[in-house]
Amino acid sequence: MTHAFLSFLARHVAPRALRCSTAGPTPRRFALRTAALLLACAALACGTALPLSAQARVKAKHPGVNVSTVLPQSVMAGLQRAHVPLSSISVVVEKVGEHTPIVALNAGKPMMPASTMKLVTTYSGLSILGPDYRWRTSAYADGTVDGNGVLHGNLYIQGTGDPKLVPEELIDLVQKIHKAGITGLDGALVLDKRYFDAATRDLPPFDDDTTAPYNVGPDPLLYAFKSLSFTLTPSPDGSVAIDVLPALAQLQIDNQMHAINGPCRGDAASVSPSVTPQPNGTVVASFTGDYSVRCAPRTINVAVLDHSAFFAGGFLALWQQTGGTFSGATREGPVPTGARLIATHQGPMLSDIVRDINKFSNNTMARNLYLTIGAMEETPPATPAKSARAIQAFLRRDAINMESLTLDNGSGLSRDEHVTALALADLLQRANASPVAQVFVGSLPIAGVDGTMRNRLNNEGAGGNAHIKTGTLRDVRAIAGYVASADGNSYVVVSLINDPHSEAARAAHDALLEWVYQGPAQGFAQPLAQAADPARSKPRKNPHKRGAH
Repeated sequence: MTHAFLSFLARHVAPRALRCSTAGPTPRRFALRTAALLLACAALACGTALPLSAQARVKAKHPGVNVSTVLPQSVMAGLQRAHVPLSSISVVVEKVGEHTPIVALNAGKPMMPASTMKLVTTYSGLSILGPDYRWRTSAYADGTVDGNGVLHGNLYIQGTGDPKLVPEELIDLVQKIHKAGITGLDGALVLDKRYFDAATRDLPPFDDDTTAPYNVGPDPLLYAFKSLSFTLTPSPDGSVAIDVLPALAQLQIDNQMHAINGPCRGDAASVSPSVTPQPNGTVVASFTGDYSVRCAPRTINVAVLDHSAFFAGGFLALWQQTGGTFSGATREGPVPTGARLIATHQGPMLSDIVRDINKFSNNTMARNLYLTIGAMEETPPATPAKSARAIQAFLRRDAINMESLTLDNGSGLSRDEHVTALALADLLQRANASPVAQVFVGSLPIAGVDGTMRNRLNNEGAGGNAHIKTGTLRDVRAIAGYVASADGNSYVVVSLINDPHSEAARAAHDALLEWVYQGPAQGFAQPLAQAADPARSKPRKNPHKRGAH
């Protein structure tokens, strides 16, 4: 451990643990966290074991409880190869329905969870809003419609944060407007985006890759994740076809690509477009360079423009494709009191949205869901603070103790979000016993099958038997979910690594999942000191146990 980290423990963690220990019955989290931190200090910084007197007190107070603070040999080997010290990993393994961990290492240490934070957001969203919840995108009109179907007035589109307002969904709203008798617009297209606070817009990207789709922020009128997908297909005649989805009314493609013979070389950056807004309102995507005919078609995803320009361009492209005309301007503004509702589109059910968020770790969808929770539990406009309060209040009502939880945007794409492995394990246990268990567990990637786990553990026993949410940031790697083991039991597994070498530790996480699948009774690396979590010595009654796979 570094001197700075030890100083932090002395200033912040130790005083809290001591205050807790003198204030009556010791809460289980402080007991486990204190034991784990002392063990980590002993093994990694001090070079000695936990004092025998402390071990004796734990065993005397909680006889018969065995919680290993030692990892399996296969996991230890993976960490050693990755040069990740034990102080950088936090692990909890427990049987579903039981609340005494089988393994608990640094379990109460706040860690950056990366995308495993989506478990908190999606479980809270399913429980608060309900799996059948749907977002609404509505159209209003003022003015009159003449005999030719031209609206002499403004058309207003009001959004509530639908995370999956893609072309296949937005076309429904366009067609409903046409069915209301409107085929032409000579007023303005006005976007009402008051459902989310203006402070949630134009946030700085998480990193320097400003055109990366994962950096796209939330918006009440999020359309197609504010990203264009360009597909390049070379042809033997020397041309390169460029297709784009979704269509934007103002987008023009300047294609100066040439198909050539020779080996397929280069990466996506070498054929990425330069996207430039023009003074006349158009946007030009320019492609230059050579592309080998030996290359397969390649799709490049690029985030462009701001949310309002992107939505307006997408809406008008669909409007014009369906025979609509438009001669006005686009702007933002509120729906006036006297405007009449002419069409409403209901998005997919939240159960489907949660599946997309967790299977594919979609940050933008998670951030829209996060803000929606705040708007629904309090009042619009949504803010991150309202969402954090709503989720924290729900977790307290649901008897999930997450004292170290720090929320920022709900997606895990943050250096400010923290949680403990123990808290995530508690959430997974509660979710598995909840009315939304089937939807929640089914939304997690399946090892070797789909989502972010499709290429992991394909040829191992855990393949097809582990529902695992993954998380990856620079210096962060995480897994959290459920494993159905060969011994017929189901286990909750959480492991969070915060270390500069975390990227190399994927094998250690895979080894942990395979070890759990084979059956935790197979043993550990060596019989080192053990610590108990007093509150987990007696499993909670769980009459609704279900959902783990």
